[in-house]
Parts: sequence; structure tokens; C-alpha cells
Amino acid sequence: MNSAQVASNPLLTLLGFVILIGLLLFLIAKWKWHVFLALLIPILLFGIIPGIEQNNFIKAFETGFGKTLGKIGVVIVLGSIIAEALKHTGAITVITKSIVNLVGSKRMPLALTLTGFVLGIAIFSDVAYVILNPLVHASAIATNTTIATMSTGLVGALQLTHAIVPPTPGPLAAAALVGADIGKTIIFGSIACFFGSLASWAWGKWVAGPRIDTLPSEEMAGTDIITEEDSPLPVFRAYAPIVLPVILISMQSLAVLFIDEGHPLRKFILYIGWPVVALSIGVLLAYWNIRSKEDRMASRSKWVENALKTSAMIIVVTGLGGSLSEILKGTPAVEYVTSFFTQYNLPAIILPFIIGIIGNMVTGSTTVGVITAGSIIAPMLGNLQLSPEAAMLSGASGSVIIKYVNSSYFWVCTSLSKLTVNDAIFAYGGATLVGGLVSFIAVCVMWAMGVV
Repeated sequence: MNSAQVASNPLLTLLGFVILIGLLLFLIAKWKWHVFLALLIPILLFGIIPGIEQNNFIKAFETGFGKTLGKIGVVIVLGSIIAEALKHTGAITVITKSIVNLVGSKRMPLALTLTGFVLGIAIFSDVAYVILNPLVHASAIATNTTIATMSTGLVGALQLTHAIVPPTPGPLAAAALVGADIGKTIIFGSIACFFGSLASWAWGKWVAGPRIDTLPSEEMAGTDIITEEDSPLPVFRAYAPIVLPVILISMQSLAVLFIDEGHPLRKFILYIGWPVVALSIGVLLAYWNIRSKEDRMASRSKWVENALKTSAMIIVVTGLGGSLSEILKGTPAVEYVTSFFTQYNLPAIILPFIIGIIGNMVTGSTTVGVITAGSIIAPMLGNLQLSPEAAMLSGASGSVIIKYVNSSYFWVCTSLSKLTVNDAIFAYGGATLVGGLVSFIAVCVMWAMGVV
């Protein structure tokens, strides 16, 4: 085993593992505890099960927490700073308009879906939807389209890349937990999300949209960016804080494959492709887009403070997820779970997908779903013969299924779109269900081909 023996009694540790997960989900879903306490308390209770070696338990807890945060703590903060800058510099408007111009204003639902696909990589999905909501209503009014047709693809696409593609904090954390290559995760996660996003758009256009007759609201509509004057911010500068870090991180993975070890170019690419460096460059590019003195002052402190507040929960929860993984490595419970799949010849890639679904459906949080899947599946990878990248992408695909009334994202989109709850469950819940399933199928295809 990779870690010190935490426990040796198979039956007790397996039972304790099941109780731990059940208590975690119960505390969040029933008693509405914050996920930090809901995860910490069961882990600590696990440590007093008869047969647990407390010294090794404590060592595993501290090792897992520190090792995980050492990989992604700073990176999560840097990604949150980029998202904060994108909100204030007008980059989101420029990106949206460029995609509308590319696809055509007559295809606004598709344009908004592709916008969500891009923005979800860098910005929390609920924040992005709040920013784009006025455009959704304005576009629906201009094209005489129902709000469900206009918004459903956007809702699905934002959630998919937010859940699956780093450097968004959730998938970044999950990648760290399972030891996945971030560059490969970005590349293959983007492929899976692209097909999933198109599926969400198709659900809105041909299934949900025609069946929901809610019209857009004049009071919710904002400036029509299709007809307004061009922004002084060039398109390439709007995209650069998102695209360049993604390219640099992806190049790191390609350099390992195609450039000889010890070559100066490989060393250089590996350094600038290190997520800490790549996202620091993204921050600089985002700050380059600041146009007002007020924003320049805010960027020095306020934006960073906001980013730290946004990052704090994800960082500590990810650290606890790392502790849980390290503890489970030292128990025979892992072997029991994995032997079930191998004994019955079940596809290993299904397990993280199911864990992601359960985590999201019970807690209502995509981030908790993907981190839970990563935490539980990480110590099982060796026995399951599943690559870290395939495991992470499978769990992330499951973590978007299904968005309904216990999800804050669901309520943000529902309240702003003015849909009824039942219509929103059908439209938005359906979009995330279809999008998540199609993304998972894409991951399965890539896994079967040996690509991921």
C-alpha cells in the first residue's frame, strides 16, 4: 500500500466507509450543514472505529490534506482572480458578441450555448448566467423566441464546462485528488463537453423549447450587444486570459509526449505550462484589460479578496477530500469495492460516474459531486485499472446529473428566466441530464479507444 496501514479488519472498515458516506450526504441534504463540517465530522468519527490505528489515521489525514492543497491551492485562487477580472473588464461581453457574430444572430440559442461552453471554463456557472441573463431576455424578445428555447442550452453548457474542464476549481480539485494530468483533462474534457453542450442545446431547441411557452421579460432585458457599438477591448485580449493558460497547460502534456527528456525546450514548456505559472500569466492578461482607474484600484485588493472568499470553501473541502482518499488507501475497504467490479466484469468507468451522480443529486452541488467522486475513487484506481483522467472525467460527467430544486444554480437560472419550477425542472434538469449523459458517453468512447 502507498500509505501506512490505517485498519486491517475488512468488515468493520467497509461498514465504516459506507456509514461515512451516508452520514456525509445526510448532514448536507437533511440538516443543511455546510459541506466542510459535513465532511470533517464523519472523517473524524471514522477514526474511532474499533481496529483503526489512530497514529496512522492522523498521519494519513495530515498527509492527504497537505499533499492535495500543495497541488492546487494557489491555482484555485489564481483561477478565481481571473474570473473576477473577466466580470469587471467587459471581456464577457466581447466574448459573447464574437461568438454571436461567428454563429449568426439568427442562431442565438446556439451562440449562447457556445458562449456558455467557453465561459464555464473560467467562471462559476451561476455568476456567468447572472451576467448573461439580460442578453438572454433581450435576444428572445428580438427574435420572438420563448425563454426556454433561448436559455436551456446556455444553462447546460455553463454547468458542463464548470464541472468537467479545469482550471475551474471543481474539476481542478478532482484532477488533483486522482492525480490526473491537467493538460490531458483539459483537452479530453473539452471534447466531451462540446458534445454535451450541443446535446443541451438540442434539448432546448427541439424538446423543452416547443413545450414551454413562457415569454421573455422586458424588465429583465438589458442592452442588446448585437447592435451596440463595438467595445474598445479587442477580441483577442478578451479571450487571452482564458485561452492562453489552457493552451500553456495543454502544451505541458504534449511536451512530455513528443519532446525528449532533458531538452531545454521541454524544460521551458513544462515550467510555463505549470498551472501556477500559466494561470499567473492569465491574471496578468486579465489585468491588462482594465480600462478605468476605479477598476485598477479595485484589482489590487478587492478583486483578490473576492477571489479568496470564493476559493476558500473549495480549497478546504478539497483538502478534506485528499485526507479521505489517503485514509481509505490504508484500509481493506478499497479492495472490497474494486473486487466487486472486477468479479462481475463491470466497466470500471461506471463507478466514478455513479458516485458523481449521487454526490450531486443529494447535495445539490456540482463541486461537491466532482470532489466526492475524486476523493472516493482515487485510492481505487490501481485495482480498477482505470486511468486518473478517465476516472476524473467520468465522475465530473456524473456530477451535473441532475440539477433540480436542491441546487442553487437551478434556482438562479429559474428565478432569472421566470420559468415555473416544473418547467425549469423539465428544461434545465433535462439539459444537464442529457448533457451529462452525452459527455459521459464521449468519455467512454475515448476510454475504450485508449485515448484517455
